[in-house]
Amino acid sequence: MARLTRAERRQQTRARLLDAAGQVFARRGFHAATVDEVADAAGYTKGAVYSNFANKDELFLALLDQRVAAQLQQVEALYAIESSEELLAALRGRTEREFAAARDFGVLMVEFSLYAMRNPTAQAELAKRYRQLRGRLAELITKRYARQQSSPPRPPEQLAALALATDAGLFLQYSVEPGALPWELHAEAMIQLLDPTYWRSGEPGSRTPTSSRWSSRSAGSS
Repeated sequence: MARLTRAERRQQTRARLLDAAGQVFARRGFHAATVDEVADAAGYTKGAVYSNFANKDELFLALLDQRVAAQLQQVEALYAIESSEELLAALRGRTEREFAAARDFGVLMVEFSLYAMRNPTAQAELAKRYRQLRGRLAELITKRYARQQSSPPRPPEQLAALALATDAGLFLQYSVEPGALPWELHAEAMIQLLDPTYWRSGEPGSRTPTSSRWSSRSAGSS
C-alpha cells in the first residue's frame, strides 16, 4: 500500500478532526464542547487541532462549510426536477427524514448564531456564509424561472432569503413543539416561494400570469 504524502496525511487528519467535532458538538453543544474533547475523540493531541484550526470557532465554521456544501448538492438535485408536481412530491418525501438527520446540527446553528450576535468576528464569518448561500440559491432560482420563461415576483436573492428564513423558523417550531405542525408544511412553503408555476396561480402547473398574481396579493395586503 502506497504511503500517504504529507498533504494527504494532513487532509486525513483534518477530516477525522471534523468528524470528531461533529460528534462532540452534537453531544455537548458548541459552548460546552472543548478542543481537548475533540482531539481525544479523533485520537489526536490538542496540538493536531490547532495545527489545522485556529480555534473552536474556526472548527465549527469548517463543519458548517461542509454541511452547506452537502445541502447545496441536494438543493441542486431538487431544482433539476422540471415538473412542479414532481418537485413538490420530492420535497414532501424528504422533509421528515431530513429533519431527523439534521436536528443536532440545526440546534448547533441556533447556538452558534446567538454566540455570533455577541462576537463581531464570528458574526462576520457567519454573515459571509449566509451571503454565499443566498447567492447560490438565487442563481438556482433564476435558472428555474428562466427555464419556465417567467420573471420572479421578487429579486431572486430576496426569495432565497425568505426560503432560508422559512426553513429556520419551521425548524424551531418543529423542534420546540413536535407534532403541532404537519411535515408537508415545509415542502408547501418552499414550493410557494420558489417555483414559478405557483406564482402564476397558486397551484403547481397552472398558467395565470405571474404579475397579476403578485399584484392581487399585494393589493389585498395593503
